Amino acid sequence: MRQFLSLLADIRKGQLNERGASNERLGQVDALFREMDRQLDFRAAPTENEHLAETLVSADFPYALEEYVNREMVAGYNRKGFMFEPLVYSDTLANFLPHVRYQNRCGFDDLEYVGQKGSARPGTIQDATKREYQVYRWEKQIDFSYEALVNDDLGYLEDTVRLMGEAARRTLEKFVSRMYTNAVSIAALTALGALYSQTGRLTTARISEARMAFNQRTDACSEPINAKMDYLVIHSGLVDTALQIQQSALVPELATNAQNIVRPFTFIEDPFITGTAPNLPWWAFSVTNNIRPFVLARLQGWTGPRVARKRTDMEFVGTMLGGGAQAPAIMGDFDTGNVVLKVIDIFGTYIGGSGNGNFFDVRGGYYSAGTAP
Repeated sequence: MRQFLSLLADIRKGQLNERGASNERLGQVDALFREMDRQLDFRAAPTENEHLAETLVSADFPYALEEYVNREMVAGYNRKGFMFEPLVYSDTLANFLPHVRYQNRCGFDDLEYVGQKGSARPGTIQDATKREYQVYRWEKQIDFSYEALVNDDLGYLEDTVRLMGEAARRTLEKFVSRMYTNAVSIAALTALGALYSQTGRLTTARISEARMAFNQRTDACSEPINAKMDYLVIHSGLVDTALQIQQSALVPELATNAQNIVRPFTFIEDPFITGTAPNLPWWAFSVTNNIRPFVLARLQGWTGPRVARKRTDMEFVGTMLGGGAQAPAIMGDFDTGNVVLKVIDIFGTYIGGSGNGNFFDVRGGYYSAGTAP
């Protein structure tokens, strides 16, 4: 035992020497171990003026006290959203089958002059335009082991439900963005000519062209309709350009006092539009006066995404034949202990095709490739 105490004393003094301890400190350690050695001889206990103790300070514990250990979750990024709601017409469907909507896109014929005792020529009424849309399920699931959930002292996995809800919203935003950014929808507008598309970059003059293009829209019988540019939808790289045009009383691109007549207008940033500066595309939409460029359909009773958790199929029992108590959901399933989560959403849009992409009505759209100065 004395050999063991001697070894401990040497180790302790060696540690203190490495830290540059004073001779007085080393002497205190020697006195401590000598007292412990005396106790082994069953000598009398120390008097009340003596004490067996070592004064411990932070320097004696460089890892336990001098190194601060702290595990903490750092907040993640704030995601940029796409506020698409003003661009779409919302509808509700009863089931997953295609639903039909009809739209009258033409009025009655103009009147014609009829002379004395003349007869009126017969008029015509154009058939309604048939449109179909349908909803589908959109899902994603994930599972965790019981051990992982118990070991999660940071609460890292506790945030999963919120993240799944954010993912569902992001999926819907991308779905709406693809309604007009897909190649078929762009081709549909381009094929209609200058009143539906251009190649110019975002400037005051180009916005004026878009506004005047809506101002000249006609129905299926080539009669003027009340259309106007309600929203400009832009690439994220065009936000400052749009703000400059929106807030300038004069045309910002001209070194004159020309009045900025395109104000006011409302723009929406779509972070999912792709492009490489300076060739950044932009769109404009008319959504008032019964013009519906896009439709977002939902299943009746399903107003947004939901997160579901699989029930555990275990129960705790005291005896083989006695009653049992339902196990908590965190225990997972009987076979593997997995806890399963699933996020579900149900939505859809126009499925009619006809070369218009996802446009329910192309009269509500305008596109610029942003490739020409």
